[in-house]
Amino acid sequence: MSETLPDRLSTNPSSSHYDEALLKRGVGIRFNGVEKTNVEEYCVSEGWIRVAAGKSLDRKGNPMTIKLQGKVEPYFRLPSELDA
Repeated sequence: MSETLPDRLSTNPSSSHYDEALLKRGVGIRFNGVEKTNVEEYCVSEGWIRVAAGKSLDRKGNPMTIKLQGKVEPYFRLPSELDA
């Protein structure tokens, strides 16, 4: 598995940017220097994240999200199997 994270990643399985292997390993996000735990999707090159907007759901049952602009820094929370 690659040690670099993709430019864009989503937690929604129906998205084309979804990667289950990376998400199982654990991906953390620092947004403008602050740790965020409720990120649904991110894009490093465009500088945005999508976070859940409260408990609201759309008509398909997915959480309503808002897009925040800023500096996005993804990182792995767990070491790779090769490091262990």
